[in-house]
Amino acid sequence: MTSTVPALGTRTAEGSALQAVLLDMDGTLVDTEGFWWDVEVEVFASLGHTLDDSWRHVVVGGPMTRSAGFLIEATGADITLAELTLLLNQGFEARIGTSLPLMPGAARLLAELHRHGIPTALVSASHRRIIDRVLTTLGPHHFSLSIAGDEVSRTKPHPDPYLLAAAGLGADPTRCAVIEDTATGVASAEAAGCQVVAVPSVAPISPALRRTVVGSLEEVDLAFLRGLMTEML
Repeated sequence: MTSTVPALGTRTAEGSALQAVLLDMDGTLVDTEGFWWDVEVEVFASLGHTLDDSWRHVVVGGPMTRSAGFLIEATGADITLAELTLLLNQGFEARIGTSLPLMPGAARLLAELHRHGIPTALVSASHRRIIDRVLTTLGPHHFSLSIAGDEVSRTKPHPDPYLLAAAGLGADPTRCAVIEDTATGVASAEAAGCQVVAVPSVAPISPALRRTVVGSLEEVDLAFLRGLMTEML
């Protein structure tokens, strides 16, 4: 789903250097990182393999090609990457069809950004078929556009998804606030030059230059995001 890009004049609120907010999906807005791991465990069990729980930190937040490829190599499972990708997407879709919990503070933050006319993009390593399903819960009206992992030649941790989202919104990447939950996503956003708010979901993330770490989205609102940009001036 990609909706109309807002006019240039709507990009920036008066007195604020914040031009756009770019948000990750799994583990950031929706509590689904555990869903992916559960599906991976189930699929590999059906193939006769047991996944080591320590691998969860390796595959979290990455593109399907990386995570699935790693698990095939680690287990030696007799399955192609294309076959595994199909099984994982089907399993995930089945799970979100019955339950799709939002992360604490997600609904309130999206509503606030929409109410104030802040250009917002959903930027995910998940495939388009998954994003469109999740958007029905998040509300497609909350996003000016969305970027899927299978729509870019290089997805996270490369900067391409966030650079594409910023360009689509007519925003300077350095004036975009990105909200991410994994080291892979953080690396992507920082490589694009964005200001990052990290909300760790599975593995810890340390604060750094242009990176603020919070405990949950309940700590993040529009004033908070504008304040991060003000500090840069």
